Amino acid sequence: MFEVFEHTADLGLRVQAPSLDALFAEAARGLFSILVTNLNDVQCVLERRYDLQDDECDYLLFDWLDELLYTFETENLLFARFDVSIDEHGLHATARGEPMDLQRHHMDHEVKAITYHGLQVEQSGDVWFAELIVDI
Repeated sequence: MFEVFEHTADLGLRVQAPSLDALFAEAARGLFSILVTNLNDVQCVLERRYDLQDDECDYLLFDWLDELLYTFETENLLFARFDVSIDEHGLHATARGEPMDLQRHHMDHEVKAITYHGLQVEQSGDVWFAELIVDI
């Protein structure tokens, strides 16, 4: 589950999931839901593989979302499905989606950057939580 919230001139993203892998996948879906209003209409016809390393979960989340945003900005790819695995070596993920098509995709916000402001990833019992702010 993810929710988007307003934060001054930016947008915030709160994510909750039963595992760290699911948290990172939901955060990615949350990011793309800010970019495109009809995320469920994005077809999974191509994929990109990501391998990232960081010891800190919050910085790893930042790097993950930053990489996805970079791919969107440079290749105009919208992703809607994410398979994420996090281990002692870092993040290993596959993102699936398709090229942006303005005839079918309803673009919403232009995300300029993922920020470190308010960035946090934590576990409480059996649930993982994350919160971050994106610059729009």
